[in-house]
Amino acid sequence: MSLKQFLTSKTFLKHLIAAAILVILILVITMQGLKMYTHHGEAYPVPDFTGLNIAEIRTAPQQGNFKFEIVDSVYVNDAAPGAVVDQEPEPGFRVKQNRTVFLTVNSSEPEKVALPKLTDISFRQAQVFAENSGIRIGIISYEPSEFNDLVLRVEQDSTELFPGEMLIKGSSVDLIVGRSRGNEATPLPDLTGVTINIARNMLNSAMLNMGVVIYDKNIVTSNDSLNAFVWKQYPSTRNTMQISLGSSVDLWLTTDSLKIEQPAQKPE
Repeated sequence: MSLKQFLTSKTFLKHLIAAAILVILILVITMQGLKMYTHHGEAYPVPDFTGLNIAEIRTAPQQGNFKFEIVDSVYVNDAAPGAVVDQEPEPGFRVKQNRTVFLTVNSSEPEKVALPKLTDISFRQAQVFAENSGIRIGIISYEPSEFNDLVLRVEQDSTELFPGEMLIKGSSVDLIVGRSRGNEATPLPDLTGVTINIARNMLNSAMLNMGVVIYDKNIVTSNDSLNAFVWKQYPSTRNTMQISLGSSVDLWLTTDSLKIEQPAQKPE
């Protein structure tokens, strides 16, 4: 039998069709098997583990058979030691089962940093060095000195500090700054609409102190405090343009944008 006759014979066509059907069946079975193995189309929302410790997470009922890995620890003052303060993926994000959830937990002890040398340099330099080290500037006071704006001492709770001492990260230190001239004035910043952290930085940059902080009644949680903004200050920029260096500015904070004082409109 010639090759042409073989290729056109019924026997060859039957085998060809049978082979094609077999290949299709193998592909279908393989794809279905892969779907079952990879759980194609199945996704589960990631639970919110914030505030739970690892033991509580492992015993809590959940879908998805998630795995957990602690990748970092930070210190949060209002969170329990070992409690989750952040996670990746975020709560509610839909992922396949057996996905690893990366957790950041609260450290049992606050992180500490070494105090950099803040004396014998200008206030501006000291402010930058302190912020880069994770230390905040607290009260700024002045003493007579032949060197203007030079930091003379660093204190915390009225105790003098020296370079290299270990401090809690995020804590504040007080600076005693030299002033060679009489009562100098600085422009009073308008703090309306900014958060307390931004307000503190603006006051520090103007060499002023933050005075009394008053939260209104709709601020209840720590998250509310972080999102609150200044709606009133004293002295106010409406009637005070400049203020003496080292003076304190009192702040009123809210989360209600309607409380922000609107500038008076001139009559047409």
